[in-house]
Amino acid sequence: MGVTGIGGFFFRSQDPKALKAWWLEHLGVGAPEGVWVWDQQAGPTVFEPFKADSDYFAADKAFMINLRVDDLDGLMASLRAAGIEVIQKAEWDTMPEIGRFARIHDPEGNAIELWQPATPPTD
Repeated sequence: MGVTGIGGFFFRSQDPKALKAWWLEHLGVGAPEGVWVWDQQAGPTVFEPFKADSDYFAADKAFMINLRVDDLDGLMASLRAAGIEVIQKAEWDTMPEIGRFARIHDPEGNAIELWQPATPPTD
């Protein structure tokens, strides 16, 4: 008996309805208005507290969500076409066996890390 996965992610917002619509439109995260459950693909999840003085994400934020993606280049192109700034840093991709990363921010300044896990080698 134990935890089988993350059941939800809840956070405060200045405009919950607009923010929910932004996440759904640009990232496909969440569910349409009136629907509560978002079915997602099974896969790896990292659960890792950071030191309070970490500079990996903004000091005034208590969290940063990391979203697993299957086509980072395609998603980045779509986000840029929508006028959303996409940040990439070489130091985020120093372990190719882990995968590739990019970062965006939602309209309320919350950091969203996009992670395309490395494809396991085929035998």
